[in-house]
Amino acid sequence: MRVVKEFVKDEVRVSVFSWNNKYLIKFELGPLEQTFKLSEMDVLEESELEAFWSGDFFSAVVRRFEEMGKTFRDQVENL
Repeated sequence: MRVVKEFVKDEVRVSVFSWNNKYLIKFELGPLEQTFKLSEMDVLEESELEAFWSGDFFSAVVRRFEEMGKTFRDQVENL
């Protein structure tokens, strides 16, 4: 597995890996994570991957973290 890029944006850790002819784009916030897999054949240049950590896609990832966090907290409270 090759690490393509790692950084933090708006408190979300973003890691991009190349593995098994796929890009794995992993977003982490606290105890939560979201991973997306994309065929390397769908990407002409690695710079195209930047669309995943900007604009509407990244906004949707952040909203999903908010939903996941609420669900997780509710479950922990009910233990």
